[in-house]
Amino acid sequence: MIDIHEVLREQLTQVQYAAATDRANEVLCLACAGSGKSRTLAYRIAWLLDRGVDPRSIVAFTFTKKAAESIKLRVAQALQATGKSSTAVGAMYIGTIHAYCRYLLGAIDARYRQFDVLDENGLTLYLVSRYPKLGIHSLRHAWSSGNSPAPYFATINHVAKAWTMANQEMTDFEEISARDLLLGDVLISLRDGMREDNFIDYSLMVRLAVEALQGDPTGPAEGVQHVMVDEYQDVNSVEEALIRELRKRSSTLFVVGDDDQAIYAWRGADVTNILRFAERYPDCATHTLPHNFRSTLAIVESADAFAHEELGSLRIPKQPTASNPSGPRDFRVLWFDSREDEADFVVSRIGDLLGTRYVERDGKVRGLAPSDFAVLMRSVRSRSQGVARHQAFTHALENCGIPYTLEAGGGLFDRPQVEALRETFELLRHGQPSRPQVQEHFGRVVAARFPSADFDQLTAVLTDWGRRIHTPAGGVRQRLYPQILVHELLSAFGIRGNELPEEVMLDLGMFSRIIQDVESVYLSVDSVGRFRELLNFLANVADRGYSPGTDEVLRRPDAVTVSTVHKMKGLEFPVVFIVDVEANRFPGTQRQYAGKLPGDLIGDALARGAYRSTRAEEARLFYTALTRAERYLYVSGAVHLPRLVRPRKRSPFALRLQHSEMMEEHAELPAGLAPELPRPRIDERVMPTSFSDVRYYLRCPRDYRYRKSYGFSPPITEMFGFGQTIHSTIGRLHQEWHEGSPTPDEAAELAKENFHLKHIPRSGDPENRPGGYERGLERARQIAEDYVRDYRADFEHHRQVEVRFEIPVEHAVIAGTIDLLLRTDEDDEIVDATVIDFKAMEGGPDPEHGELLDWTELSLQVQLYAKAATDVLSEKARTGAVHLLKDGQRIQVPVDPDAIDAATANVEWAVSRIIAGDFPRRPHPEKCNACDFKLLCNKEAEDFAPGDSPPPLHVPADGKLMARAFSEVED
Repeated sequence: MIDIHEVLREQLTQVQYAAATDRANEVLCLACAGSGKSRTLAYRIAWLLDRGVDPRSIVAFTFTKKAAESIKLRVAQALQATGKSSTAVGAMYIGTIHAYCRYLLGAIDARYRQFDVLDENGLTLYLVSRYPKLGIHSLRHAWSSGNSPAPYFATINHVAKAWTMANQEMTDFEEISARDLLLGDVLISLRDGMREDNFIDYSLMVRLAVEALQGDPTGPAEGVQHVMVDEYQDVNSVEEALIRELRKRSSTLFVVGDDDQAIYAWRGADVTNILRFAERYPDCATHTLPHNFRSTLAIVESADAFAHEELGSLRIPKQPTASNPSGPRDFRVLWFDSREDEADFVVSRIGDLLGTRYVERDGKVRGLAPSDFAVLMRSVRSRSQGVARHQAFTHALENCGIPYTLEAGGGLFDRPQVEALRETFELLRHGQPSRPQVQEHFGRVVAARFPSADFDQLTAVLTDWGRRIHTPAGGVRQRLYPQILVHELLSAFGIRGNELPEEVMLDLGMFSRIIQDVESVYLSVDSVGRFRELLNFLANVADRGYSPGTDEVLRRPDAVTVSTVHKMKGLEFPVVFIVDVEANRFPGTQRQYAGKLPGDLIGDALARGAYRSTRAEEARLFYTALTRAERYLYVSGAVHLPRLVRPRKRSPFALRLQHSEMMEEHAELPAGLAPELPRPRIDERVMPTSFSDVRYYLRCPRDYRYRKSYGFSPPITEMFGFGQTIHSTIGRLHQEWHEGSPTPDEAAELAKENFHLKHIPRSGDPENRPGGYERGLERARQIAEDYVRDYRADFEHHRQVEVRFEIPVEHAVIAGTIDLLLRTDEDDEIVDATVIDFKAMEGGPDPEHGELLDWTELSLQVQLYAKAATDVLSEKARTGAVHLLKDGQRIQVPVDPDAIDAATANVEWAVSRIIAGDFPRRPHPEKCNACDFKLLCNKEAEDFAPGDSPPPLHVPADGKLMARAFSEVED
């Protein structure tokens, strides 16, 4: 058996090894760009586990979900190399701070498990949808300029920022009211309304978790002993408060980051957390990882010299090193007469380098592909005289036929296919469009962008929706779900018969997710006014930009990336162009705090440079941009910009770049270029990460493709959330009656208190005219009553818990949560565990009536959970079951070793096929009729690529069935 130290010494440098194995109670690891900080953190976790640390005592925070998956895989590989089981990875927490806080809140109160999480976009939409109720109109008048009220969306934006800042700085809402009554009242109404509506946003999530920890020093987060934080320089005040509370409970704290890459002060991040770490923890050990494994020596030395000159004593010096790789490299700082000249150079150089030989760090040889190139700028959203900053570059790429992805900001609607979709929505703003209007629109907008579009189908879709949207007042009110309109329009546009390039499908998927965000906060878009609010939001999105989550940006096809620097944090490219680098553009003009939260309440934050633009943060952003490049780096700007008369001066940032290798010659090609077949990197970021991901693939790979690869959202249903609220009720019953069982009446009352549906309105006269909401509530009460009556034993010497898990499989880590029914003895020691998957469904394995249930999917889920319960959580899971709550059936599922091995083999097979990009259509009438994406797919059967098939899955009643991608396929 290999010793863990042998593994670490083989995988880590001497300085990485020293940091990973430091026994100090507090450790600060300063990591230069490309120096392997995540690798060091991962192997520290493996080292702790080898020392016998309980994996359940480890909490490691990462900036993104995908970064967490990468760390989990490295930990699993290290454990396997030493002959130990990699399943320990599933017992610890490795993930984002937000996800951890949500789990913590759900463990405290199961009701939080059914709350929908609002990101930045969702919060904006929530404010739009509750605008009158929250009293925001009063702020528009209070913030007016002259006789005109403040602009609508500017007011919404100010309220959203005030809310987020108040939570990040843990500012008391009553203190806000004392200084600004109107704003304080709106924020208090927002807090109360979100709780009533079962919503929570990221900022409130962390704040509530911190307050829970502060209020109960011994309860939440019990057992945490080792806390680790990646990207520590990006932690904000409330996140630091969380880390501080966890440190009070733990034995060690290990943080890793780079103050030179602190680029989020504008949204509250506090770089002083890392700069002053040694002051707060005077006995801490400090390690510096100086070697950059990513970039050439010229890039590393010039970037470090730039940071030193710009930041001086505002940074921690690190003396980075680098080794030049074999093969060609290039570093240039260029100045052009016009933006068109600059764009022509960028596209020409991409053409010159595409298909040239590139030797990876591991020695593998391939040709550069489009996804190896990035065009980065300070902002893609900003417009100068109506011209988007990215426009010259994206147009030049289009003209040369080079595929590109545009970071989803204002540029999303610059993609012609997405803009066609939005403009078609606009046709319905004022009533039924006439046939000449639709004909003109079809010829001008649709046909050129969707060559297979069907005019007759489009007229049918628009007529149907025009009739329903503009139904006269006083009639029966219809509930409209615009995601269905998206799917119907794309079907009319001919997407089924002519699937578009991957980068276009990704952008259309982003539009679909925007509509999903709208649907998630609206009861339904069931009136002309609400439909126009949707259109106004889309128009505002097109102007201001839509902010995708960092993990969404990681879905990169084989195309050139055009993006802001902020969105590429943590990524790297063989070739990077930093463009639009002129004075007052990069660095941008410094801006002071312009928020509405009273400045004296956040004085400390403003003093450290948060929530405003400073020269120091601009310098850190430029440093981050420089260090995204591996071998080829081009920094450029132009004298004359589109529609601007006054010539631009060179950026002081560009002028600071000096190195003996740096060139200012435009035309000369790098020496040593040789042709090689283009082949993109296999990117671990495309791996599935949850049971649901795998389930979609095993049902039909094309479903996975639309849902997970492209990001299309399914149409929402009226009863959406019913299963979740039932599941939450079961959890709360076990939380509140962990000693003894509730009566049926008590269970029914808790179900009523817990019940919530977002997309069905309550009846105005529930007693005499109960509607869908009331019928759903009564069904929930009945389910709860029946459960505690028929399964009283679940509460006697049992406790039900929801537990997180991750299962390492080949190339991926599958995550989820388990419902465990733990049987205990008189001393409350666990003697047995049953994995129970509670489903708000009815019908057994072979039902004569009830819902159509897929027992391959249900069995696979229980079997994976049983594996996790036994191997990962060390619980004695001997049995597994699916509990169908609607009719009170508990169906036993095989969880013997053979069944679990077959389930694991199915998962590993699916992961390998996803990595290989094998997404055939596997149609069948029953599957296709129920498919969320049936309007987007042509349903023509395709075979899997040659290779082995997965084994049959073990299902109830001693049966075996192949996954639906094999057992339900129509030739």
